[in-house]
Amino acid sequence: MVCDSLKNKKESETYLRAALEGHLTGGDIEVFLLALRHVAEAQGGIGQLSKKSHLNRESLYKTLSSKGNPELQTIGILLKGLGFEFFIKAA
Repeated sequence: MVCDSLKNKKESETYLRAALEGHLTGGDIEVFLLALRHVAEAQGGIGQLSKKSHLNRESLYKTLSSKGNPELQTIGILLKGLGFEFFIKAA
């Protein structure tokens, strides 16, 4: 079941930031990948993300699974396909 609030870009941004921050402070990458998958599902599904990102749908399912290990470039492509940017900002 997809959370309706993740259809909202600001809500999705907050959710993804929290998942990434959790990973960067010692959490598991699986949490961030699951968050990406939830946002993708809320915003049209994996098939739509596949079209926007020009990545194979089956490989997206694997990438966003608990066993996924995407390259940084792939994460950037996925975020762009979802309408987000990936950047570094000084604290």
